Amino acid sequence: MSMYATLEEAIDAAREEFLAANPEMEEDDAAVSQFNLQKYVMQDGDIMWQAEFLADDIEEGEVLALRSGEAAQAIFDGDFDEIELRQEWLPENTLHEWDEGEFQLEPPGDTEEGKAAADEWEDDNSDSDRADRWE
Repeated sequence: MSMYATLEEAIDAAREEFLAANPEMEEDDAAVSQFNLQKYVMQDGDIMWQAEFLADDIEEGEVLALRSGEAAQAIFDGDFDEIELRQEWLPENTLHEWDEGEFQLEPPGDTEEGKAAADEWEDDNSDSDRADRWE
């Protein structure tokens, strides 16, 4: 899975990946049971997103399960409020890049680089930061 700069791009890509993995389904008839999402804060402060749709709740995805059943299907069908999804995201689930391609829930604080990164990420989920990131 790839990361995307906007939540909408991540959802669109997840929809395309799901349809590609299930060629027997037409887009209008596709049925999903789970929507998974992950938010990342990169070292440069950029926000990136990963999303995926799964056909059933038993499957284990690569990112956190966020919606299931009818709510997942609604997102797949494009019937969702992006602002609401962003506001419901739990800050403690955000992954922070601490080394190129390496992520963890908190930036490492025991190194000089980690302290600098923690200072940069301090405002990650403030209301003003969220408003600036809505794209």
